[in-house]
Amino acid sequence: MSEGSSKMAGSLPEPSKNVRPAELDGTDRRLLTALHRDARLSNTALAELVGIAPSTCHGRVRRLQEIGVIRGFHADIDPVSIGLPMQAMISVSLQANARGKIGSFIQNIRTRPQVMDVYFLAGADDFLLHVAARDTDDLRSFVVENLNSDADVAGTQTSLIFEHLRGASPL
Repeated sequence: MSEGSSKMAGSLPEPSKNVRPAELDGTDRRLLTALHRDARLSNTALAELVGIAPSTCHGRVRRLQEIGVIRGFHADIDPVSIGLPMQAMISVSLQANARGKIGSFIQNIRTRPQVMDVYFLAGADDFLLHVAARDTDDLRSFVVENLNSDADVAGTQTSLIFEHLRGASPL
């Protein structure tokens, strides 16, 4: 999870306070594209890559963080390399009478070590969970013990992930 994701522990994510998208110029977009590819670039290397002075680069990156464009920096850990080769997306629907417990569901499910990401959805399902497990038995145990045993969960649907490919920068 990203550094900024701890903000929503125990509550629903707050809507962005910015009604309008941030105004980004070409330099901002080049900085963001480079950081999306490699967030470990030094300020000097990033400035050189984008073609600006290091002091300008530092100020722009700090501004992008302050206005919420850059939410944080995190390590992208390969689950296979730590013994969790099975990944799945699990759709979760809550009982109609459990709508008031959405915040506690989010808080609880995020503490499970198998859960890599939680998506709160509009539509037929309430959540989509990206999970990693050792094998099918481990995955089944996660679903049974953490979801199916929860009286607030109306149903789940599990889809195995064959391959996860990171998308392009949204710029």
